[in-house]
Amino acid sequence: MSDTQPKSDKNSRANVILFALLVSVICSLMITAAATGLKGFQQENIALDRKVNLLRAAGMVPPGEKPPAEKINALYDSRIREVAVDNQGNILDKGADQGMRIYLITEADAKDKVDGYILPINTRGLWGKIYGYLAFENDGETVAGFSVYSHSETPGLGGEIESAWFQKNFKGKKILNSQGKFVSVRIAKGEAGNLPKDKQQNYVDGISGATLTGKYLTEGIENTLEKYEGVSVSFRQRGAKTVGPNTHQAKQ
Repeated sequence: MSDTQPKSDKNSRANVILFALLVSVICSLMITAAATGLKGFQQENIALDRKVNLLRAAGMVPPGEKPPAEKINALYDSRIREVAVDNQGNILDKGADQGMRIYLITEADAKDKVDGYILPINTRGLWGKIYGYLAFENDGETVAGFSVYSHSETPGLGGEIESAWFQKNFKGKKILNSQGKFVSVRIAKGEAGNLPKDKQQNYVDGISGATLTGKYLTEGIENTLEKYEGVSVSFRQRGAKTVGPNTHQAKQ
């Protein structure tokens, strides 16, 4: 009778299953650790991208360019001021939970001297949401710039809304018609230059093959401007601003 014991089969079904489970657990832990470690970095990138697009809408960063993070943060901190306003355009106390958010374009290192303002754009597109910013000069009617930072539109078609040529179209356009009536700024079906002359100031060139994207973006911009019309009226009535909590009155 042999006193040797049979050797265990390392390739047995039980061992294979156990090994697979161990590998799965280890991989899951590694993925979780990586995701947790990168979360802060991802949030920083999101915040930085938001700042870049606000500055781009304000004309401080050329379309398609992205300066170093240090320059972006310095420019944003010196020229952009986020505030809450009521539906008449009055700035609410700092930290107010109520009110609409806007971004004031200020003079360098002079947060009470306002050169214009930026409104957030949030609208439907053909395949998903379109998010961007629309900036105005402090006359309350002239567009200073436009940027798109997130969308799901078709590349080469509706996706052209994030291109430099399209965004540059908005600069100098008006949200009032020649009679001074609010009409928003719209995207033409083709070139704005083909429209009657009295309408050209309210339209930008459309994107060939992306009629629906233009339609939805036009509707979203108009809805946003109607919501913030009290802000624009406040700027139109008072002109250049020196602002503080609960006031939009200019210092003479």
